[in-house]
This record gives sequence, structure tokens and C-alpha cells, in this order.
Amino acid sequence: MRQPAHGGNLAWAAALAGCPPNAILDFSASISPLGPPNSAIAAILSQIGNLKHYPDPNYSELRLALSHFHQLPPEWILPGNGSAELLTLIGRELAQLAATILITPAFGDYYRTLKAYDAKVLECTLSLVIGHWSLVISPLSFANDKGQRTRDKGLLLNNPHNPTGKLFSRDSILPYLEQFALVVVDEAFMDFVPPNEEQSLIPVVQEYPNLVVLRSLTKFYSLPGLRLGYAIAHPDCLAKWQLWRDPWPVNTLAAAAAIAALQDTEFQQQTWAWLPPARNQLFQGLAEIPGLQPQASAANFLLVESQQSTLQLQQQLLKHHQILIRDCLSFQELGDRFFRVAVREESDNQRLLTALKES
Repeated sequence: MRQPAHGGNLAWAAALAGCPPNAILDFSASISPLGPPNSAIAAILSQIGNLKHYPDPNYSELRLALSHFHQLPPEWILPGNGSAELLTLIGRELAQLAATILITPAFGDYYRTLKAYDAKVLECTLSLVIGHWSLVISPLSFANDKGQRTRDKGLLLNNPHNPTGKLFSRDSILPYLEQFALVVVDEAFMDFVPPNEEQSLIPVVQEYPNLVVLRSLTKFYSLPGLRLGYAIAHPDCLAKWQLWRDPWPVNTLAAAAAIAALQDTEFQQQTWAWLPPARNQLFQGLAEIPGLQPQASAANFLLVESQQSTLQLQQQLLKHHQILIRDCLSFQELGDRFFRVAVREESDNQRLLTALKES
């Protein structure tokens, strides 16, 4: 079976480990271990009878719930079949520009969507200096023959950054909104950052018609099987994308679960209380293992630098401990020197640390 490009491929992992998929302890997919929330499950069950009807094509209730959550008019929000579907629409938009500057290491789906529309890609690699990743984009580096710099180009990045976990400040990104034709910020992991620390650009989206913010509801609320995300951007842009895509991209159960989850403040507070100590416990445990160097993270995962082959380590953990970690081979800048692990509950984290010490 082919090596997966994404995390969470339990069928591949089980085949390699020689066990059922449900026996795999999955650290490769950065999904919260606390969910799905009971409120979301109850909402799903309440909608079973409505499966005989088509969803509302405008998703009025879902957009209203998201507008209340973010304090934005509903027409600035477009729900999608996971942020991956919306990323595909964005790829078509970016392909119309002279080029797209991609912050690397980059999520593999960025390359997929840009390649699908033959978009020109210019890579800008984060620098790692004494354990700290920094974002520096020099417009002069991307000037074309006509002397233009970046005003005819797009910029695509994620915040917190995947796979490093780096949280860029809002102020560090804002200047680029004045320099690029279109700026897309994928905030799939921003929900994991407590409100008093988060750096979302959603509060300024109405000030910049060239800004698109992508959000996911599947990671924080543990609902990847339902596929639900949304884009926040100028209504004219979203109306155009609506014409590009198939009708009813979000199913009835996903819409109901999302509405309930957004209103579940107790679950949100529980997650923000759980993550920092759990992440710190895992970070400290990894740092104590010779040959491993974890990177500081604002998200629910840790990037770890290793002195040994991480592909070999991944296979050892699967075959001997039925544990799946995320290799970073799909991130060309990282290759076989890094792996990524999700933060799970304490007992799972400890099982991983014990297995790593034995490998």
C-alpha cells in the first residue's frame, strides 16, 4: 500500500503494523482527543429524520451561527465541505494572478490546488534560527522583469503554521495585505489558541477586500469525518466561488453539528484548559529523549527534529508499538529529519514517550 501524504491513514498503518485499524494509536492526525462534543452528537441524532430532504443551499442557519460567532455579516462567510474544498476554489482564484508566494514548509494540499490550475508558485522558506521559526518576505526577491514586485501576486500561508506550530502575530502579517493582490491565511489551527492569545485576521477582514481567511471545524471539535470548514472574505469573492462549485457541498448532519459546536462554550473552555499542560508535558518528555529536539508550538501538535531516520522510526513504532507518527517527507524542506505528533491525553502521550525511548 502506498505511503500516505496525509496523516490519519489508519488503513495503511494497520497493514504495516499487522493489526486492525482501531488498534492503532494515532499521533499523525492533529485532531483533538476531547471530542466530538456531546452537543454535536446530539445535534446529529436530531437531524437523522431530515436526511430525506436536501440541505438548505444557502446554509442560512449555519451562516447565521458563524456570523454570531465571529461578529460578521453572514454574507462574509461561505461554508464548505472541509477547508480542502474551499482551498480548491482559492487555487483557481490564485491561478489568475502572476504567481503565488507559498510559505514553506507547506501543507501538501496547497501544492495540489495550485498545480490543479497551473498556478505559478514561488517558494519562500521559513528560517529556523536557534529553535525559532521566523517569517520574512522580501518583495524585492519576487520582482519580475517589468520591475513589479508583489502587487500582481498572491500570498498563501497558514497561522498557526503547519507543520512548525509557529504562531505569527497579526501585526507581522498585516503589512503584506498592502503588498499583495490576494492574501490567503489558513487558520485551521487558530481555534486551539485561547482568545486572549489568538492572532486571527478575521477582525480586520472587512477592511481588506484582498484578504481571505480559511477556518476548519474538524480539528478543534474532532469532526474530520464530517468534513466542514468555511471561508471568510468579501461577499463579491464568495458569490463568485459559489458559482464555481457543486450545489449542497455541506451535508445536513455536518451543518447541524457545526451549529451546536459553535455554541458549546463549555467544550471550548475545556479544550483551552487541557491543551497547554498536555502540550508542555509532551514537549518536556520529548526533549528528555536523546536525539530528539521538539519545537515550541502554539497548536495541538509538535514538530520534532530527529538525529535518526524518521521514516525508519515511524515503521518501528508501528510494528512494535502500534503507534503512528506523522513523517515529514511531504515537506521537502524537512525531509527525513523531522516528524510531527499530535498532542493527546496524558496516558497516550506517555505511551508514545515510552515507545520512543525503546526505539
